[in-house]
Amino acid sequence: MTPGQAAVLGVVEGLTEFLPVSSTGHLILASRAMGLVGKAVDRFEIVIQAGALLAVVWLYRGRVGELLAGLVRPHPRGRALLSKLFVAFLPAAVVGLLLHRTIEERLFGPGPVAGALFLGGILMVAVERWRRTRAPAPAYDSVDAIPLVAAFLIGLIQCLSLWPGTSRAMVTILGALILGCTPVAAAEFSFLLALPTLGAATLFDLARSLPELRGGAAGGPVALGIGLLVSAVVAALAIRTFLAYLTRRGLEPFGWYRIALGILLAVWLWPRGGAAP
Repeated sequence: MTPGQAAVLGVVEGLTEFLPVSSTGHLILASRAMGLVGKAVDRFEIVIQAGALLAVVWLYRGRVGELLAGLVRPHPRGRALLSKLFVAFLPAAVVGLLLHRTIEERLFGPGPVAGALFLGGILMVAVERWRRTRAPAPAYDSVDAIPLVAAFLIGLIQCLSLWPGTSRAMVTILGALILGCTPVAAAEFSFLLALPTLGAATLFDLARSLPELRGGAAGGPVALGIGLLVSAVVAALAIRTFLAYLTRRGLEPFGWYRIALGILLAVWLWPRGGAAP
């Protein structure tokens, strides 16, 4: 992997990690388009998620400070948020540990990603239209207002994101909307939930694949550093833009984008029997 290719993957990661379009799916497609394949590349794509997480830490540094305060001393607001994130993180952590090898072997490919993109897009369009026409008024207008039970249910829904192409952001935001959150509260809870969820996944993969990441297939430390830095900067810009867009237009345009991308990918794979070149 060259530094230029690492920068491209960093841009893709930063743009898509917190949008409901599947960062893993886009990274798989981008790496295949550049001819990058193999376990080392798959590990690289997971580890550069840390760059996007740094963007959340910076943009929500006040909230992160409250979380840290809740860990070391009595801090009601911090401990309440910490409890919500913990119960929401737990289901995906358990299922991910049990099934991570099966997921990597069977689902990390363009074919499963195409199906997940298409079906996820249909679900997004359907939920957004229901929310705009028949859903009751939102009950929770901030992260602080989300009850513990709702946080746990969002965590259960997050398990669906273990299928590459589904999108962790998509399922957590949709789940929060269905449970009565406003769009901004749903998005911000999804961003904060990324800290333990993606942080644990990143550390897990970094610990078991450090030799591969140091090797030439993944570009070594220079490529990894470039990927992390680019993803952090781009993710910070993407989060700000997404929140502003979400309040004006909602999620439906992202659903149509997923449907179109899933169809295009399926057409691309059809002559090749389901395998990307």
